[in-house]
Amino acid sequence: MNPINIIGMGMGPRDLTGSHLRLIEQADILVGGKRLLDYFKDTAAQKKPIGRKIDDIVDFIKKKMKTKKIVVLASGDPLFYGIGGTLVGALGSNNVCIHPNISTVAAAFARIKEPWSDVRVISLHGKKKYMRQLCKTLEKEDKIAVLTDPENNPAHLAQRMIEEELVDFQICVLEAMGSPSERFNWYSLNQAAAMEFADPNIVILKRGAQDSDINMNIHFGMPDSCFAHQEGLITKSEVRAVSLSKLKLLADHTLWDLGAGSGSISIEAAIFVKKGDIFAVEKRPERIEQIIRNKQRFKVKNLKVIQSDLAEGLANLPAPDRIFIGGGGKNLENIIIAASGRLKAHGIIVINTVLIANLQIAKETLQQLGFHTDIVQVHISRAADMPWDERLEAQNPVWIITGIRKAECGIGNGFRVTSCGVQHEV
Repeated sequence: MNPINIIGMGMGPRDLTGSHLRLIEQADILVGGKRLLDYFKDTAAQKKPIGRKIDDIVDFIKKKMKTKKIVVLASGDPLFYGIGGTLVGALGSNNVCIHPNISTVAAAFARIKEPWSDVRVISLHGKKKYMRQLCKTLEKEDKIAVLTDPENNPAHLAQRMIEEELVDFQICVLEAMGSPSERFNWYSLNQAAAMEFADPNIVILKRGAQDSDINMNIHFGMPDSCFAHQEGLITKSEVRAVSLSKLKLLADHTLWDLGAGSGSISIEAAIFVKKGDIFAVEKRPERIEQIIRNKQRFKVKNLKVIQSDLAEGLANLPAPDRIFIGGGGKNLENIIIAASGRLKAHGIIVINTVLIANLQIAKETLQQLGFHTDIVQVHISRAADMPWDERLEAQNPVWIITGIRKAECGIGNGFRVTSCGVQHEV
């Protein structure tokens, strides 16, 4: 039985070595995509194009390899999202020889002259559902390489990103690399969505675009992917919506967002707080950078970003009408005591926690300080892809604790406090 030689074409025939070319000249059968086979029209070998059904090619190779010398031509590097892994699995490693070459991603970053040691690579080849995976990746990565196909092309990708509000990216499209018609350029998402690109192509997405032709207005319940944030450390959009509803913000309020994380609560609070001020207090420098980035992205002018430990750093802030506590950890009790001491009359404190211990601490501390408390649990399930359908995947449940001082009973700021909680004035 003859071993199968799988040769990476790199960006084209110019990347082939002398030993690669000798194997191709000696082959009885050349297997590859039509574009690659066209490079060797003058060779005597039988040409077998790879179609959509890869199993058919595997069966063909198994039948012919007993008597024929077969060379498989792979675009880029055979083991980088290529056919190499498929054939090793189907034929056994002893029956396959891999001849590596330049990968498409390596060539792409060489063209734009940037390192790619920190790049996440995603392949869209043959994938009908990919946005959920891409959204998760874009939430935590600043530079992504995307291998496209004719259906999931750069224009389609750019349009889907706009629809999902993943707009803080520039897009570089590298077309027909290795061919005489090769070209590449950077575009805004709106530009790319309206264009046609030559196949094959590869996309590089890079965060930090100043994409002025895309509307970045704030709206209620924005997807988590709209915000620069550390993976998992953001008030999820559904929880954010409930938390903001509990705060009952008015236009002239002063809001403290304590343990602000990415600042997502502060950003969406700006929808309601038009004339007042919002203070996002966070101790970690990397999250401060994310809050500032989100402030700039959504052009929130009345948001002040404060780097400080909690409960330290509150003394110099103006007294708040509303307080949101999204982080506190082991220090939650002290934060509640310090913050509530500055709260204005008719003020409201809203606390989010996933910890059972902090649920009890928040409830008992607020009640001891003379607050009426209300507790809701928000438990969200989101759709997750399955091989032929979708399932619901449960997220961590979140407790939302609301505190209103009993002593503040009466009418003010648009609502009445009763023994049952808060009621809007009619």
